[in-house]
Amino acid sequence: MPVRQLDPATINRIAAGEVVDRPASVVKELIENALDADARRIDVLTDGGGRRLIRVVDDGVGMTRADLALAVERHATSKLDNDDLNAIRTLGFRGEALPSIGAVARLAITTRHASEPHAWTITVDGGTKSDVRPAALGAGTCVEVRDLFYATPARLKFLRTERTEAEAIRDVVRRQAMSRPDVGFSLAGEERASVTWAAAQPCPASQAGEGPEGVGRLARLGEVLGADFRANAVAVAAGRDGFALEGFAGLPTYSKANALSLYLFVNGRAVRDKLLLGAVRAAYADYLPRDRHPVVALFITLDPREVDVNVHPAKTEVRFRSSGLVRSMMIGALREALSREGGRAASTGGAATLLAFRPGLPRSDRWDWRNSPARPAAVWQGRAETRGASGFGRAAAATDNDAELSACGRAARSGFANDAQSAFDVGTPSADARIAAIGGDAQEVDRPLGAVRAQVHETYIVAQTRDGVVIVDQHAAHERLVYERLKAALEKSGVARQILLIPDIVELDETDVERLVARADELARFGLAIEAFGPGAIAVRETPALLGEIDSAALVRDLAEHMAEWDEALPLERRLMHVAATMACHGSVRAGRRLKPEEMNALLREMEATPNSGQCNHGRPTYVELKLTDIERLFGRR
Repeated sequence: MPVRQLDPATINRIAAGEVVDRPASVVKELIENALDADARRIDVLTDGGGRRLIRVVDDGVGMTRADLALAVERHATSKLDNDDLNAIRTLGFRGEALPSIGAVARLAITTRHASEPHAWTITVDGGTKSDVRPAALGAGTCVEVRDLFYATPARLKFLRTERTEAEAIRDVVRRQAMSRPDVGFSLAGEERASVTWAAAQPCPASQAGEGPEGVGRLARLGEVLGADFRANAVAVAAGRDGFALEGFAGLPTYSKANALSLYLFVNGRAVRDKLLLGAVRAAYADYLPRDRHPVVALFITLDPREVDVNVHPAKTEVRFRSSGLVRSMMIGALREALSREGGRAASTGGAATLLAFRPGLPRSDRWDWRNSPARPAAVWQGRAETRGASGFGRAAAATDNDAELSACGRAARSGFANDAQSAFDVGTPSADARIAAIGGDAQEVDRPLGAVRAQVHETYIVAQTRDGVVIVDQHAAHERLVYERLKAALEKSGVARQILLIPDIVELDETDVERLVARADELARFGLAIEAFGPGAIAVRETPALLGEIDSAALVRDLAEHMAEWDEALPLERRLMHVAATMACHGSVRAGRRLKPEEMNALLREMEATPNSGQCNHGRPTYVELKLTDIERLFGRR
């Protein structure tokens, strides 16, 4: 087949496939154009998930008649100075978006520049351009895209459902709104309720987390990501050699099941860069398990000459000239911020606790005691009879009277009232549930974790603060404390060892034995001395003194399982931290162990002084705090 030149229409459609792959990419390109035009208000309207209609209206500077005629031509742009691709200071620069959209859809652009007496409009229908005509528009630009991909029907087959495409558009607008808190955004469409994000008000320049031109960034992030993020975010800030990093990172205990909540921006451009994503995962590696992902919004600012934004047609990936510097700066800044606020646990833990008392009810519902079905006299009469026979604590165990309860009463027994009453059915009082006799209550209750009051079910420590109650998981809390001690000892002089009088022989699979022996030097740094004992066994000769008396066989088996899942490409530091976390789990106070009041109090005080004590090595919270106002709502007092 001879070589031939493609016709312009085919060239435009091929180019459109690189820039426009779904309605969300159209919205992204149009919003970027509006931002580059200095818009302070951008309104987006969609229909049919963006397939039938996309309308983007802005109040930017607009275009003159001559600029409008040239804007729909390929490779025409106003965003490059002297054709220098190394100094791109705008979001768009390729000059392909508008002609590419016009090649596969019905495009209409109406715009007015301040220097023009009126607005002008032009249409592009499947690549066919009209003449520029006068139009009516106050200021700025209005772009309408109808019947997307009608000119390339094969592309329609690859679109998802209207709701899915609408959600992708929503995500694009959210990211742009997060990047520019000084710009107002609105998104409307029949698929979802409309949302509006007003431009953030200026705040003092000294306020942490401020955005461009002194506006508060956290206010916009709270609007977009929700109040929970704002309550559980820590400020991140760093700068080095012309690179600046700012933003907010969620506490480790405020995590998600997927990586969709990692919002990363480079010079205002939303990206999904592998280098940056890897840096975030590395920073959280010491806090989160593999199946949990953090919530972060980070903004990198640097000289445009230090980053190449032209490596991907959709401009979602970038390439840094000093990638190692960017990565180390991000990891260091995130670790410093998380360590600074490491004693905090997510505020959502208290809300989840309240929901546990009210299964089936949404979080926003309040318990109306006056109208509650748990209030009928028949229920309380039955419970009163039971209390007379066996005491208040046995009321929940009474089941003989169930047949006499009304239908409403039976519903109450299976609902909140029964759950609340069952909380008192703890059997014969034990030493674990008595009031802890600790002196200096007046001082202890003012501490962050309060004064110890009791140990419940030999697993949870209950403490009282000045304005609430704290419930501590003793195993999770002590696990983090031991882990931090191991890390500190490793950094200083290594972990002290204790020699076993008689070595422990642990039988394992030959593959596990080979894997452990290959890592013997790494394990020795943590005070665990092992050696091969035949083809299918390991001899444990020394254990970490910090862990005290432990089940070395169980520890070795757990280490063998974890090593089987290791990625050999993991850095040595990461592998060592995995070892430390496993050892800390085996060396911490177990659930079911009775603690003296002095031991419980010492645990709380050490938690307050230990970094990262808000979560255990597996990313679970070590404590939950219930404010007095939450408890009052639980009992209908508010």
